[in-house]
Amino acid sequence: MASDMELRSVAAEAAGMARLTDRRLQGEIDHAMTAIDDYPAVFDAWVQRRIERGHVDVVVRVGAGVPDEVRSAYAEAAIAVCERDVPSRVRGTLEALAARLHPQAFTERHKTAAAERCVRVFHGTDGMSNLVANLPTVIAAGMLDRLTQMGQSVKDARSAGAGGAGAGREDVAGAEEPADTRTMDQLRADILGDLVLGGAPVVDPTYGTDRAGGLGAIRARVQVAVTAETLMGKDENPAEAVGAGLVDAGTARELAGRVSEWDRLFIDPVTRTPVEIDTYRPTASMKKLLMARDQHCRFPGCRRAAIRCELDHTIDHALGGHTHIFNLAHLCQRHHSMKQFTKWEVRQVGGGVLEWTSPLGRLYREDVPIPAVCFTIDTADPPPDAGTGGPPQDDAAPF
Repeated sequence: MASDMELRSVAAEAAGMARLTDRRLQGEIDHAMTAIDDYPAVFDAWVQRRIERGHVDVVVRVGAGVPDEVRSAYAEAAIAVCERDVPSRVRGTLEALAARLHPQAFTERHKTAAAERCVRVFHGTDGMSNLVANLPTVIAAGMLDRLTQMGQSVKDARSAGAGGAGAGREDVAGAEEPADTRTMDQLRADILGDLVLGGAPVVDPTYGTDRAGGLGAIRARVQVAVTAETLMGKDENPAEAVGAGLVDAGTARELAGRVSEWDRLFIDPVTRTPVEIDTYRPTASMKKLLMARDQHCRFPGCRRAAIRCELDHTIDHALGGHTHIFNLAHLCQRHHSMKQFTKWEVRQVGGGVLEWTSPLGRLYREDVPIPAVCFTIDTADPPPDAGTGGPPQDDAAPF
């Protein structure tokens, strides 16, 4: 624990100076330490310019599962492979080499690797993100094949439609809907989203009973901030999926139409930071206000969404810290532990602003995140007799 926390603290210190996230920098530190400590011959070959930096990266990553007793043999053979080809073309050869040298049966190695299965999301630009799943190959191949079959069924039905391929069809109101021109890639992506968000998984222990099942009843949670003007169609400014990125106005309005309860957020017109939220439940109001204010983990450089973090007392409750919005902030599990077990210190200086002090004494100011959605002040004068519900009245006589 202490060694891991010390490495986290060092990574956070260096990340602050390099303007990087501490997770990324710690990953680079781990990768560099592995290359130097476990593959000194490969590192020396790079220093001597016999191979490129890209070769080193591939050798280290492919050799992650190679045991100590055959690592030297793997490294020497890998250097010979890398000296003959470019980094982008050696991975397959190195994977075969690692498998041939490994003393453990493939079945056992697969069992260990399968324990690392996971799902990750990488947010991009223009309201798009990449969803990446690390799965057993047979599952991944089966998923792609089934998505392809489903997509082909949609294309076949489209071609067999009354109007033929590329023709539109009428909706209930009689208006012609636009033709479905989605490509196979687009169909696979749409079907995957439908299955994940709308289907009940067969791994659910209660699947197949009269109930929908515990897992099937779970619904996705996405916190979206959108202005009233966008909701009413007065503008097409994007909304914000907090902790993820921008959402187009049309999607935001569609999402808004599906929810039964909204939280009205009041924004400071000068600082553009949330200051109050109205709701009937005081404790929930505090949590929602802080989630709207923080958006993500408040450690410098961390973008873990607030919905995946926990509220932390800046001044420990056991030491007299109050449960108040100006003594609370969202921290992810990683940085909550760093605050507790390392010499990183934090204090709130007002208005939700956090000031972090590193073990070397460097100060990092963590301002309240400014929402990507721009809230503006309505300065227009109201029309005469607005809100009276009756016709305009004549001015009173001057006498």
